[in-house]
Amino acid sequence: MLRSAVEEVAPLMKTLALALLVVILAVPSTHAADLDRTAVDFKTPAEITWVRNAAGTNEQALLFGDPSKPGPYVVRIKWFPGNMSRPHFHPNDRFFVVVSGTWWMGTGERFDPASTVSAPAGSYVIHYGGKVHYDGAKDEETIIQVWGMGPATATPAEKR
Repeated sequence: MLRSAVEEVAPLMKTLALALLVVILAVPSTHAADLDRTAVDFKTPAEITWVRNAAGTNEQALLFGDPSKPGPYVVRIKWFPGNMSRPHFHPNDRFFVVVSGTWWMGTGERFDPASTVSAPAGSYVIHYGGKVHYDGAKDEETIIQVWGMGPATATPAEKR
């Protein structure tokens, strides 16, 4: 008797589950349509445009502002393995988060990659304005996100 009751209810349960799934899929999602992009804006990873630098050592994605002009900016930089900057300094403080990979940093006017210190993914880094440093990626692609106040220029240490 119990078996026949279960056999009668099972097809009904399958039909109800299928009907519920159809209703869920048919209801349009209003989350994206309701977002006021003047209040909150975003870019998905697929919408971020990467531009390779002339030297071929990294790619950059401008997320906010313009680093060549006065004002705030945010840039994501993808450093390719085996590429490091040479000793230089910036006029303003620059703030970083290591998004992925390991970021290697050194200070002083003598370029010495063997003496660099590692900052793994998730690290927060500050480059203080006017202080000489060098940095980059060693064995793996490394992505950093940099923000600061423009204009963001870099002056080679020997021109100090």
